Amino acid sequence: MSIRMIAIELYQLIREVEKLEQKIDDTPWEKQADMTDQLRKLKAERDRMQKVLDGCKEPKWGPHY
Repeated sequence: MSIRMIAIELYQLIREVEKLEQKIDDTPWEKQADMTDQLRKLKAERDRMQKVLDGCKEPKWGPHY
């Protein structure tokens, strides 16, 4: 997967997390359980994709001095 595709996927995940957080804020407490679990999973996927992107930006040959 190219860096651009990873970045696009990461951006979409960030937007989904933001939308779900807002939806949870607007939902009564007693109905938030399923959404909170979904939010946890989305955040984990977002963080994983961020690490993939960060890893792609690292040079594979090590630092040059």
